[in-house]
Amino acid sequence: MSIQQHIQEIRTFNRFYTDLIGLLDKHLLNSEYSLAEARILYEIYTAKQVSASDIIYKLSIDKGYLSRILKKFEKQELIARVPSKEDARVSLLSLTGTGFKTFHELNEASDQQIADLVSAMPVNQLEDLIKHMKAIAGLLRK
Repeated sequence: MSIQQHIQEIRTFNRFYTDLIGLLDKHLLNSEYSLAEARILYEIYTAKQVSASDIIYKLSIDKGYLSRILKKFEKQELIARVPSKEDARVSLLSLTGTGFKTFHELNEASDQQIADLVSAMPVNQLEDLIKHMKAIAGLLRK
């Protein structure tokens, strides 16, 4: 198989998977949020407090795009900004109560989506799937 054929096989799998879990849908998991927005909520949730610069670095996201999303989140009262104790020019972002609720709803919907996807799969196939996913991640991290 040529390198171009390998590339096409990988791209075919990527299209299959993005279609399977609806990553290209305008709104993720029947919510009002895009995949990028849900991922930003996840990053804020897991970090507890995080700067916009840290999110830009972690997600390789455009600064202007992130800024628009954060403004939307502030308007919806999903996040709060507080000045950093180390550098007052830096704001630290954290989830509000509404933000936590929204994150948990998205997280539960995501868990349910995967549960629905694999529920009919025998345990040995599910374990094989996870093993192969870990292998893919390991190969691509190198």
